[in-house]
This record gives sequence, structure tokens and C-alpha cells, in this order.
Amino acid sequence: MSGNKLPSIAGKTWVSSPDPDMKVCRTRAIASTTSSRNKNANTTNFATYMNIFNKLHDYIDDNFELFVKRLTQWLSIPSISTLPANRKEVSEAALWILDQLEAAGLNDATVIETKGHPLVFGQKLVNPDLPTLLIYGHYDVQPVDPLEEWITPPFSPDIRDGAIYARGASDDKGQVLLVLFAIEAWTRTAGAVPVNIKVVLEGEEESSGDAIEKYVTANPEMFSADAVLICDTPMMSATQPSIITSLRGIVYSEIAMSGASSDLHSGSYGGVAPNPVHGLCLLLGKLKQEDGVIRIPELQKALDDSSAPTRAELDYWQQNGRAIRAELCRTMGVTQLVGETERPPLECIGLRPTLEIHGIRGGFVGEGEKTVIPAKALAKVSLRVPPGLDPDKVAEWFTKAVRDNSPQGYETETRILHIGRGLAVDPENSYFRAAVRALEKTYGKGPLLTREGGSIPVAALFNEILQIPVILMGFGLPDDNLHAPNEKFSLEQFRRGIKTVALFLKEIT
Repeated sequence: MSGNKLPSIAGKTWVSSPDPDMKVCRTRAIASTTSSRNKNANTTNFATYMNIFNKLHDYIDDNFELFVKRLTQWLSIPSISTLPANRKEVSEAALWILDQLEAAGLNDATVIETKGHPLVFGQKLVNPDLPTLLIYGHYDVQPVDPLEEWITPPFSPDIRDGAIYARGASDDKGQVLLVLFAIEAWTRTAGAVPVNIKVVLEGEEESSGDAIEKYVTANPEMFSADAVLICDTPMMSATQPSIITSLRGIVYSEIAMSGASSDLHSGSYGGVAPNPVHGLCLLLGKLKQEDGVIRIPELQKALDDSSAPTRAELDYWQQNGRAIRAELCRTMGVTQLVGETERPPLECIGLRPTLEIHGIRGGFVGEGEKTVIPAKALAKVSLRVPPGLDPDKVAEWFTKAVRDNSPQGYETETRILHIGRGLAVDPENSYFRAAVRALEKTYGKGPLLTREGGSIPVAALFNEILQIPVILMGFGLPDDNLHAPNEKFSLEQFRRGIKTVALFLKEIT
């Protein structure tokens, strides 16, 4: 089975559906041409299986333009959760996706108010003897800065070069909708999904909110399930599927540094006055130098065998090292990689800790000249940590390292804004193997098992509180420009994602 449409069904006719824009496939029974009355049961089951999936694929292909239209509508809502000015739009995005849960056939779809942005929840419980799958996603998006680097406006979705460009296209609105459309395909073609479904969507994933953590912790029975599916990750390429086996944890911080009581004239005081922007540069340069190694002794000591690559990973990296480096350079638009260059780049991305500076604020950055020595400066800094490490401990070690390495003559304060745990997935659990089979059937080749350098703290929450396996099966691509201008989502990945999830829902029964 490939990502292309399966052979058409003989005797197919079309009937109207509750949605006049939808097409629903109905198949007439085909008379048997064989005289045998003792068909093998496996043959009958296979024929039934193929009949179901022919109808699913036909439904998905014949309604794909409508799916893209609905995605375009959702992407037009600027649900930037971190900006107070966009609070109304975040709520609007929640109400819009609530309608899609109902369209997919989920009962009891509701918006759950929290102290932050609301949660959206819905479920379809078809049979208590069937597995229950919890589906997670988020409807909020990142800010769009720098706006001038967008080719088209970030909330005016544009289709070009086989992709849809808009903020949230890949992270995570496109991937949320592909799951709901897979559920909808089952509802419209078979009358019901083959498993019990629960869906929870949050509006604070991009702003480090804690509403979902508090709600799930307080109401674990509401989210009880046999496994959770998260489509919020990338795969290796459009021709080589992959599935995630681990996520790194995260510690996000602000470092505030102050010098004089007010800004100073550089001619009058330059040479003797403390300059907090320079002080931050000195401090950050000590924490991570040009070799890419993080100078936090406790962190380096804590790296153990859980952070070591497997033999299979080492073999793959060695065999494909040059191609991996070339593809990373192409995707990032750079001529060479930096950091711990003696290590394989995928080890650095998925298994090693990182320290990244996301921005420095202080002094004069406007057009023209102003010879000022700033009184204050601030840096946004995060650490990604392997799943085997406790991020709370890492935050303590980081705070101590900032204190120990701050230059003299400054006051420095470290504020920890957000902490999220990493996650390691057991690739031998039955739900993971079902995802592998679904990907292989859609793409025509088995997926690679990869480690994702990003963080999805709620994944670790589900694993810890609900104690169920987490399946990280995403359909984004490495060049989707997540969190950057010109974010996009391949329409072919969108289509294949719907088909893969539809297969997965059957594979887990």
C-alpha cells in the first residue's frame, strides 16, 4: 500500500451526506465469480479489510480540497497564546476547533475554562471492550516576528509549491486537523471509529502555560486511555517516514543583569562603568564556548548511559554521516555545522544537552546613533536536556553556574520561567508497533526510529500521570520553518497523514 489512491471499487455510486460539500462512497455488493463455497477465512477478512480502506482512501481523496479549505479557515485565526492582545483570538480558535470535533462525530465536545486559555475536549466511546486512544494537540501558535521576513502575511494562508504557508500550519493546526479528518473519514464511511476516542486540545503549549497539567493531574479519570497519540513532530523526509522514540526536556530562563543606577554617557564613563550587555556576553561565553560544550560541571557529570546512542543509531549515523550533514546545512541555509562537531549531528540534536540564547535586550537598538552605556540587560536562555535527566536539578545547576560565572561589578538574577520533562518511548509496545505498520503501509517503506530534540512536556505528563504509552507520530518536515517566518506544511504530508492515522486507528484494534 502506498500513499497514492488505492484502485477504485467496482460498482461505486455517490450519495449525499449531511454536509452538502462532502461525498460519501457507497459500494454495491459484487457477485462472486467463484463456485467455491469454502473460502478461506483469512481471504474473507482481507477482502473486508481492503474494502474498508478503499472507502476510507476514496473519502479522503474526494474531500481533500474541502479539508484544505477548512485548514485555511483555522489558520486565519491569529491564536498567539503568549500575547495578551490575542486572547480573544485564542478563544475564537478554540470554538472553531470545537465545531470540528463535532463534525468528526465526537460526543460531549466542550470547551473547558481554565485560569489561562481554555482546553477543548471531546470523546466517542463506541465499545468498552475496544482500546481507548487519547489524542493530544494544541491550537495556539507562536508569535510571528520578524514580520517583514514573511513572503505572505502569516495569517493569510497561501498555497504555493505544494505547501500551505501560515503561522501554525505545521505546528500544530495542520497536524491536529489531519487526525480529526481521519476520525471523520471513519465516521462517514463506516458509521463509527474502530476504537474509543478521546481528544484534548490546549491553548498554552506555545506559552508555557500550566492549565493542562493542573487539569489532567486533578482529573486523571477523565483522560484514562490505553495510549495517547501526539501528532506534533517532524519526520525525516517526505520519502523516508520516521517515528519519534524520545524527546528532550527543557529549562527556560531569563538572566537579568544590572550595572549603574541609570544609563550613562559612554564618553563620560566609558572604560570604568559596568556595561550589562557586555557582562551578559562574558557570562554566556563562559557557560558555552566555541566547542559547544556546556560548562556546567554537574550537568556533564550527570550524563550517563541513558544519554548514549544505540548500536543501530551509531551504525546509521556512520553510514549516512555525510548526507545527514549536507541535508542539515541545506535545511538551515548554512555552509557548515557548529558545536560539538566531533559528535554525529543527530546525536547533538537528539541526545546531547544544549544551551541556546534566544535573545538579548538592553541599550539602544534603534536606527541611528546613541552612545549610551545601558544600566540593565536581559537574556532569554534555554537548556534542552536528555530524557534521563531531571530538569528541576538542571535548573538548580544552571542557576548556580550563572552565579559562579557572573563578572564582578554587576548584579545578576536568574529567573526560571518554565520546566518540562523529557520522555523515552518503548519501541516494543503494541501501539508503537501499530504506528510503524501504518506508516509502512502508507509510505511503502518502514519508518526510521529517531530522537526529537524538541520538548513536549505534556507527553511526559501523560506518561507519568496516566501511565500509558505515548505515540509521537508527526508528519511535519525538517524545513517547515517552525517558530520562524514562512512556516509551512506540505499538502501531500497532510493527505498522507490523514490516511496514516486512519490506518493506525484500525491497526490498534
